[in-house]
Amino acid sequence: MTEIAVSPTAPQTAISTGNDSRWPYFLLFFLSGFPALLYQIVWQRALFTIYGVNVESVTVIVTIFMIGLGLGSLAGGRLSTALGGQALRAFGCIEVSIGIFGVFSLSLFGRVAHFTAGSSTPATALIVFLLLLVPTLLMGSTLPLLVAHLVRRNSNVGESVGSLYAANTFGSGAACLLAALVLMRVLGESGSVTLAASLNLLVGTAAIIIPGRNWSPQMEPASNDTSANHKTIALWIAIPLSAATGFIALAYEIIWYRLYSFTSGGTAPCFAKLLAFYLCGVAYGALAVHDICKQKLKDDLQRTLRAGSIVLTLGAVTAFLLGPALSLLVRFVSYDLTFPLVSIAAALMGAAFPILSHAAIGPTERAGKELSYIYVSNIAGSALGSFLIGFVVLDHWSTRTASLLLLGIGLMTAAILAALAKPAQTTKFFGAATVFFLIVIAASGPLFGRIYERLLYKGEYDGRSHFRDLIENRSGVIAVDSKETVYGGGSYDGHFNTDLVNDTNGIFRAYAIAGLHPAPKQVLVIGLSSGSWAQIIANHPMVEDVTIVEINPGYIPLIQERPGVASLLRNPKVHIVIDDGRRWLTSHPDRRFDLILMNTTFHFRAHVSNLLSVEFLQLVRQHLKPGGIEYYNTTRSEEAQLAATKVFPYAVRVSTFIAVGDQPIVFNSEQFKAMLQSYKIDGRPVLDMSDSTRGKYLEHLLSQLQADRDHAGNRFDDAIEDRSQILPRLKGLRPITDDNMGAEWKTLPY
Repeated sequence: MTEIAVSPTAPQTAISTGNDSRWPYFLLFFLSGFPALLYQIVWQRALFTIYGVNVESVTVIVTIFMIGLGLGSLAGGRLSTALGGQALRAFGCIEVSIGIFGVFSLSLFGRVAHFTAGSSTPATALIVFLLLLVPTLLMGSTLPLLVAHLVRRNSNVGESVGSLYAANTFGSGAACLLAALVLMRVLGESGSVTLAASLNLLVGTAAIIIPGRNWSPQMEPASNDTSANHKTIALWIAIPLSAATGFIALAYEIIWYRLYSFTSGGTAPCFAKLLAFYLCGVAYGALAVHDICKQKLKDDLQRTLRAGSIVLTLGAVTAFLLGPALSLLVRFVSYDLTFPLVSIAAALMGAAFPILSHAAIGPTERAGKELSYIYVSNIAGSALGSFLIGFVVLDHWSTRTASLLLLGIGLMTAAILAALAKPAQTTKFFGAATVFFLIVIAASGPLFGRIYERLLYKGEYDGRSHFRDLIENRSGVIAVDSKETVYGGGSYDGHFNTDLVNDTNGIFRAYAIAGLHPAPKQVLVIGLSSGSWAQIIANHPMVEDVTIVEINPGYIPLIQERPGVASLLRNPKVHIVIDDGRRWLTSHPDRRFDLILMNTTFHFRAHVSNLLSVEFLQLVRQHLKPGGIEYYNTTRSEEAQLAATKVFPYAVRVSTFIAVGDQPIVFNSEQFKAMLQSYKIDGRPVLDMSDSTRGKYLEHLLSQLQADRDHAGNRFDDAIEDRSQILPRLKGLRPITDDNMGAEWKTLPY
């Protein structure tokens, strides 16, 4: 049986007559949403720098952010009941408080990090929860307060929730888009937070003075019939339905981000753009519900539930098809042009929350409090969706299977709404949903077949290309093509090759270590990828111990299947740790190395500045033994090279790599030559000197490495350059820091 509750007669409320002057509230909530998302982007980024960007840290930080918003919603609901007509002033005080916290937030995070960086996952969860509890609780409390304020004036919950939710979410979407295009690149972390705090203080001050300036519309008592005629479903029914819609919406966002990140090569602006279109879609859906609730659904529960069922069905199907559609469209257009698809799917799913609120809450004095229960359940579902899909499901299931799971949940939730509208046809609704779901399962194979090949090759996809290996786990997507080239997260990540003569991956740069350090006994390698570089280091004649820190365990089974590098996993010198490199260094302050090697990915990819910044290099410096060097890939970034020279007094560039340390570094050609002649991998000489071709190659390689300048277009790219030559070339540039994030937010063709 469907439980329908009729709202009790409310105390006399007020509705607007004449000129409607509610626009200040919508403007305030729009501006309130802008700093909220700026904070989220910057704070998450800052906390990832401190606690790592491995999947555990990411999940903990995102989930705790959502939990704080949920608790804030409950607090805001209680406040809205207790404060009555003072809800708007309370909103203003909260905004001011958020702004004050924002001003000091990054310095606070830095101070706490000094004592807690490198903590275990449970300890990190507790620390982040305490850091984010106050600001996220304050942010989450604002919607129930403003809804309570508006419901007192228009007696329409769906209209109030839809309009305010839309205004706030449009503000958040605008923040994401501007962050991607301008703010993060121009202002950096600290400047973006300062802007956000200024907006909070402006909004808070305005909200406090609005009642005194009489910006509210003229009011007159409303009839008791308004609330008495508004039938609702029981709150205990709406709460799990709201959680389900939140679960589906955020879980799909996780999947979409995986796909968009892969096709963009993992660039930082991609996430912000995706989030911007997602939020704008949600906002538009809420705005459409505002109009529907005002004109058609005001006191019609059955039509409200039917509308919720329809939009959720359409949203679930559209969200499911977005991935295959993206993989087809990127063959013909830039992935940027496909973001409107995200908005369409998000609009349909975003409409479900205000519709459910309208179906479950009457226009009474308890509207704000009751909304807080539905809002917190929606947030809890979103947090659970982020955790289960991102942390658990995608570690075991493919993108296709996870998408089918979410489609099934969406269809069942829509069927429940339809059954609540017409209980007599419950069997029909669930039967139809089941049949449709089975049809989609059968069609999903062709839809998702070779989806990652299409996303990677785009216009060059010929319909026959396929990956030899594809690893999907919670840490990302790793693909290996037929030429043994490795792609991590949609970007080139190496090649299975240790052959110095048939050099398909610039592996001469790894062998160059033989001429840079006479005896690198203790070595740390950050990043495993194909294992080719680690294999060369592990077989270096002078190396005694190799610690490898890799963030994605998916590379290990790939290495096991390649004869040229498989022995690395059995080498007693080698110890592999699955962790974030920066986090591992912070949590092992006593470890010292003769050599720290990083074959870093492209300098413009998301979060890579965590391994290229001045602050990271200062951390590395603490882990070097006397005479030790760090040797890492700058991927031709002059800002990365400048950061190296800012921290270390000595530097030598070898092609795209730079070797830095606290003692003079000289490339010793004779040492390099002697080492290569005795170098063996798995018992086989790297250069068999009895082969005249290989002997000639060694002389050719030495001549290239000794050249001051190389001819334009040569792959050695000005092979050797010392610090005195580097500095004049970098004049006028800025070094990469944690705050400016280097080139991550610059618009680069990829």
